[in-house]
Amino acid sequence: MHNLALALHQKGYQVSGSDDEIYDPAASRLKKAGIYPTQLGWNPDNITPDLEAIILGMHARADNPELLRAQELGIPVYSFPAYIYEQTKHKQRVVIAGSHGKTSITSIILHVLQYHQRSFDYLVGAQIDGFDLMVKLTSDAPVIIIEGDEYLSSALERRSKFHFYHPHMVLFSGIAWDHFNVFPTFDSYVKTFEELADGLPKAGSLFFDETDDILRVIGEKDRADVSTHPYKAHPYRIEQGQVILQTKNQEIPIQLFGEHNMKNLEGARLVLEKLGISANQFYAAIPSFRGAAKRLEKVVQNEHVAVYRDFAHAPSKVKATTAATKELFPSRRLVACYELHTYSSLNKDFLPQYFDTLAAADQAIVFFSPQTLAIKKMAALTVEEIQEAFGRSDLRVFSDREALQAYLQKQNWFQTNLLWMSSGTFGGIDFGTFSQSLLAQPFEEVYPDLLTSKSKIDGNWGGLLKSVFKK
Repeated sequence: MHNLALALHQKGYQVSGSDDEIYDPAASRLKKAGIYPTQLGWNPDNITPDLEAIILGMHARADNPELLRAQELGIPVYSFPAYIYEQTKHKQRVVIAGSHGKTSITSIILHVLQYHQRSFDYLVGAQIDGFDLMVKLTSDAPVIIIEGDEYLSSALERRSKFHFYHPHMVLFSGIAWDHFNVFPTFDSYVKTFEELADGLPKAGSLFFDETDDILRVIGEKDRADVSTHPYKAHPYRIEQGQVILQTKNQEIPIQLFGEHNMKNLEGARLVLEKLGISANQFYAAIPSFRGAAKRLEKVVQNEHVAVYRDFAHAPSKVKATTAATKELFPSRRLVACYELHTYSSLNKDFLPQYFDTLAAADQAIVFFSPQTLAIKKMAALTVEEIQEAFGRSDLRVFSDREALQAYLQKQNWFQTNLLWMSSGTFGGIDFGTFSQSLLAQPFEEVYPDLLTSKSKIDGNWGGLLKSVFKK
């Protein structure tokens, strides 16, 4: 919402807003633009007859006093996606949807278009290098690239956000049950995606991951005058932790990794081709793409340890991210830490969907905050319930941040990678500072027995240690 406010402000609109809490970076950005609320909270007096429109965020309830005043005055009230459509009726609208990968695919498309200095508007769900805001709306751009969320639009329009964009082109990256609180059955979840595909106009285009069984059924459904474009992972290989794209004419080192990202990349390439970007132009731009913030983001690294962070929260995301990180460094141990943070992930009925999602990790850890359960008014979870749900009797479960940090600090991190996965913060862990502390561990603390041994081996400690690690 704050990104939309800033985008409209940049476009020349007079913008004001209300909220009960505003955190950084939103607070600092709004203050810099001079549109931070004079006071927090809801005040009906903020709503006056001269307002042209109200844009209603998802977290404002139907009984919000400012909303009630707007309705009383007859001021048009739009949900976030409905207003985006109002601003882009004259543009070609491309929606990237799916349970996972939509932020990454949208980010790739934006990066390539910007690399080749194309004119476009956008809406994306994460911060991207080279882009100041996550929303851009102009009068002259011919196309808008939209990350299409399937979550509900507002308290007044309880349909998936992506329906309100009325796209000409849609890409589905994958379907795996998510948002258990508003889609109580898998069928109801799948249905909202199928309805989006069915709503494509004549001459519309549908792109989908053909390796996803559900998407293949949706994609292959006969729709008059709609072209279909199935795709799978772009050919690639890995060499010493480096992913290399394989094309007919060349091999191209890139910064993305994981089979799911090779699918994302191929889907993005096909959409860009439809937008007039040639294969050569795509391959020229993609090596400089570093990924969206918090999407398989490298936190810190040295020659023996790499720490990654990912926004993964749904089961399909957890499984894909864990497998991708292990694939990149198959000879290293992988410690995967996942936080149960969303309503779905903390729900006992939904929890079994996580079965086997951490199988690729050599050591698996799950964290949850009892405070989060209390705030969401959900039943307590036991260690045994979580271990059974994930299908790992060796799964370590923590509900205290300091205990988790203390445990990780004691581990041997030689030739071991660490993966953080959550849409939260593991109770407030500073990922950068803490991860850096793991890399800074002195070698003596990790192998005290070796370094205090009285064994007489030529005095050649370097040779001894290398042989131990080799074994």
